[in-house]
Amino acid sequence: MNDAFRVAAAEISDADLDTISGGLAVGGSGGLFIETPLADLCAGVVAVGSTEGLASGTSVRATAL
Repeated sequence: MNDAFRVAAAEISDADLDTISGGLAVGGSGGLFIETPLADLCAGVVAVGSTEGLASGTSVRATAL
């Protein structure tokens, strides 16, 4: 008797794969860093859009020397 596991392969369409893997999405990000003798400034932004909605975020950080 063979105790090895049996695996069956199955075909899956692109549309089904999109829903399984999270769907289609597009995103973008950007950042800025300015350094001066008196202070540092960092800023960032990110946005992601998908079939489930839109998500975005920003961050800003300033450091005085």
